[in-house]
Amino acid sequence: MSKPLAVLVGTMGAGKTTVGRLLAEALGVPFLDSDHAVEAHAGKAVQDIFVDDGEAVFRRLEREAVAAALAGHDGVLALGGGAVLDAETRALLADHRVVFLRVGLSDAVKRVGLGAGRPLLMGNVRARVKQLLDERTPVYEGLAMISVDTDGRSPQDVVAEIAGQIQEAS
Repeated sequence: MSKPLAVLVGTMGAGKTTVGRLLAEALGVPFLDSDHAVEAHAGKAVQDIFVDDGEAVFRRLEREAVAAALAGHDGVLALGGGAVLDAETRALLADHRVVFLRVGLSDAVKRVGLGAGRPLLMGNVRARVKQLLDERTPVYEGLAMISVDTDGRSPQDVVAEIAGQIQEAS
């Protein structure tokens, strides 16, 4: 059994997929995004799962995908923003190097734009992103071994900081 070198968490717009790909490349390991694993398993996009099957079905598929990745992926894993809301997932993360990519409201809203393709952003994008940040940030902080601020920084700069902290801990 292998386990991820780093598990990236944070709200939408934090840069988990972008930073995750670059971090995996820098460390010479594979990258996996849990949302992409769910899509591959379901045969349809996350937004279609939400619309066709509902959030509960998506969350079940997400929980299964994350558990499988935590048990067998040996690279960098990026989790969907809401994956940490599941108690089973949080328990599984206790034995992993969790990296919280912190993003402020202004940068998060800029990065997600109008929220196209993001089922949880229907309606007022700024208000919804603020609500998600307020609800989820304490959970991310509680799980994280490493926290990195991403506001106003390039993905490469964030990757360099994370890689440095991973190397120091190894």
